[in-house]
Parts: sequence; C-alpha cells; structure tokens
Amino acid sequence: MSLAPPLCPCRHYEDKKAEVEAAYWNCPCVPMRERKECHCMLFLTPENDFSGEQQEISFEEIRTITNQY
Repeated sequence: MSLAPPLCPCRHYEDKKAEVEAAYWNCPCVPMRERKECHCMLFLTPENDFSGEQQEISFEEIRTITNQY
C-alpha cells in the first residue's frame, strides 16, 4: 500500500485532492520525504504508538510509551 504524499500544513489548498495527486506541496521535512519518518508527528501511520482515534492522551500513557525508548 502506498501512502499519498503528505501536504505541508503551513499552506492553504483550494483542492487538497488535486494537490496530493500533483505531489507538489509535499511535506518539506527531509526525513519524511526520504524515509517517511515524521518527527513533528503531524503525519502518523496507523501502527505508530501515538496514532489513534482520540485527540487526548493521559500523562501516564505518555510516560509509559516514552519510557520504552
């Protein structure tokens, strides 16, 4: 499965779908462009520990996950 190139969050897009298809304003981050590694955590893959359906996370959960690294 190939992921669509992420759009730069600093820009406004009239037609996001067209921009993704044109692959013009992709994320400017080198790790994201080269290895699909998102360090700013704006573009997370579903298997990432920090990816989820909720917008809230407890401090305890953050400490548990970050202490693994």
